[in-house]
Amino acid sequence: MDLTEKQLKAEYIFKGKIFNVRVDEALMPNGKTAVREVVEHNGGVMIAPMDEEGNLYFVEQFRYPYFEVVTELPAGKLEKGEDPYAAGVRELKEETGATADKIISLGKLYPSPGYCGEIIHLYLATGLSFGEQNPDDDEFLEVKKIHISEAVEMVMNGELPDGKTQVGILKIARLLDEGKI
Repeated sequence: MDLTEKQLKAEYIFKGKIFNVRVDEALMPNGKTAVREVVEHNGGVMIAPMDEEGNLYFVEQFRYPYFEVVTELPAGKLEKGEDPYAAGVRELKEETGATADKIISLGKLYPSPGYCGEIIHLYLATGLSFGEQNPDDDEFLEVKKIHISEAVEMVMNGELPDGKTQVGILKIARLLDEGKI
């Protein structure tokens, strides 16, 4: 069975700095039409800095939509057309002050595929050297070091609610268990 839907119409109802919102009319596989509300986003990157002892470096920052401080792995949005790897290197330096000898891809994540086209590219950074942080002007954060085993427990206990952070931690733990990193 062909599950593909075909876009018939698209109307932008909001265009912003971070995302756009459009309402589409789509032709479904059964020949009927449906309304699809879509958030367009350039995507993002998450980079997990890990030292030789198995400590991950997180950032704590206030996340306005939740009105709380959230602990998460360093991340940021992509500029239109920006290379995700280069963005990961940039975010690592800006948010933690670190550079890495080795960066490996952990794949990609679709955070909310029901309505949002955002793709988050996930990376692990090792062989760390630390210097000065250089956060964006509107970014206020603190770096926090947590061992991978404790981070896994925090995910399982619901203490790290950020989705990209959870996926990154669990992928890294699995790769460590398999001896792949």
